[in-house]
Amino acid sequence: MPVVTGEFDVTMTPERMSVGASGFGLGRMVLDKRYHGALAASGNGEMLSFMGSRPNSAGYVAMERVEGNLDGLKGGFTLQHNGIMDRGEPSLSVLVVPDSGSGDLTGLSGKLDIRMENGKHFYTFDYVLAPIA
Repeated sequence: MPVVTGEFDVTMTPERMSVGASGFGLGRMVLDKRYHGALAASGNGEMLSFMGSRPNSAGYVAMERVEGNLDGLKGGFTLQHNGIMDRGEPSLSVLVVPDSGSGDLTGLSGKLDIRMENGKHFYTFDYVLAPIA
């Protein structure tokens, strides 16, 4: 299973806040990313988030379309994010949506791990490119 690592830049632009029938508010952001390294690509998507009633508790989901080059292969794929912060304990899953690959990346599957260090964002992307049947 190939693994690539690198840095990325992200801009999150707030959109409207919505309040559902229960009175809880959802935050909505537009994502704009630039991946550097073996994944040289741009990512665009939308995120929904909710802050819990206790400090350091929250959740978010996002869909992100990534277009560019992965290890020299040109194409795109979609990532699904699912994140939870449980009283300060983070849990994050970012997976390639099945059958979302296009171009040279058709048949792509994988998992993207994100970490922050000194205010910078880094990724580790474990992926498989299955032959098309």
